[in-house]
Amino acid sequence: MYLSLSDRPTSSAEPRQTGGRVSRTVVTLGIVSLLTDISSESVSAILPLYLTAVVGLSPVAYGLIDGLYQGVSSLVRIAAGWAADRTDRPQPVALAGYAMSAVARLGLIFAGGFGTISAAISLDRVGKGVRTAPRDAMIAASSDPAHLGRSFGAHRALDTIGATLGPLLAFVILWRIADGYDTVLVVSLGFAVLGVATMACFVPFRTGAVRRTAPRRSEPRPKVRWRTVLTPGLARVTGVSAVLALLTIGDGFVYLALLETGGFAAQWFPVLYVGTNLAYLALAVPLGRLADRVGRVRVLVLGHLPLAAAYLCAATGSGALWTTCAAVLLLGVFYAATDGTLAAVAGQLVPETVRASGIATAQTAVALARLVAATGFGLLWYAVGPRVAMLAVCVVLLAAIPAGLAVMRRAVR
Repeated sequence: MYLSLSDRPTSSAEPRQTGGRVSRTVVTLGIVSLLTDISSESVSAILPLYLTAVVGLSPVAYGLIDGLYQGVSSLVRIAAGWAADRTDRPQPVALAGYAMSAVARLGLIFAGGFGTISAAISLDRVGKGVRTAPRDAMIAASSDPAHLGRSFGAHRALDTIGATLGPLLAFVILWRIADGYDTVLVVSLGFAVLGVATMACFVPFRTGAVRRTAPRRSEPRPKVRWRTVLTPGLARVTGVSAVLALLTIGDGFVYLALLETGGFAAQWFPVLYVGTNLAYLALAVPLGRLADRVGRVRVLVLGHLPLAAAYLCAATGSGALWTTCAAVLLLGVFYAATDGTLAAVAGQLVPETVRASGIATAQTAVALARLVAATGFGLLWYAVGPRVAMLAVCVVLLAAIPAGLAVMRRAVR
């Protein structure tokens, strides 16, 4: 028997949308994410190839950078979720995170070396860590619990449109302008500023869980207690998700492994991100609906099967175009099945007054695990080569998936 997520009534500044429709707040947050992802993904799409082929970093050094990119956001996620719950105002907290990422884009324009680039990337990821849990809490608070997977799927679909346009924009700029990296960074900054402006002007100030009896100004707000956040269900979901995340290496490694097989020319590297994001875009809403029907935890765990298949394609491919395309599309299926689903599961396993903290807890565990995964895989790549390393992770992941399902099966009797 799988985790059953109970529906808890909530009141909020914006009436919760019912009847399966996606609320205006969810759509607006999706537009903010769209603009921000055009900004961030246009930069991240060129980083793996740029750092290894232009800067000349080794796979180990790239693994450290990718681990930084994946995991530094975990340092602030729980604190940001706590701040959103404590003040009952997630919008300003999320806005601060978006603003940090915009400042990081400005920093990248003037960065002149490895240290400054690392600092700018760190600030960008801190901004992501600050904004993610409060934003997801706003999505949950303004959605019908029966259709929560659909709401997160709709948001992730808009988010992925931006994540698709970003690499495509970088590809076009570099295709038309030789060494046009500065142009990519300036355009990226423009979209980041638009995202911050949209968040500030169009997302309601109070969209989180509003208590039925609002405390007076003179009364202290209830404290956010850790034992309230870490419910048994959330602890189990967080633990399983973290273990699976230890076997989730960055997309850049998969694409670099495919590049080594000769499946495509180097100038097409940013387009691989486009393919993955198109698959994510097409499947985010359908898989969100599927999660609502058959069980969100089940989809969350089984969604790692396409990831294992992508590793297999990268490990066994011989340069064939179909192998490259299959790996790219399978990564998109993985993200569509797991990204929004984790937030949907975590947000319903804790009381609504600590929803942002609960989501942040699960996302922090995953982010920290992916930091370890990226760093460890860089070392494994260096030791045994990309093919053997990718195949080894694939085998272990295939063993971990049924184990994760078995743990979840005992979660609620």
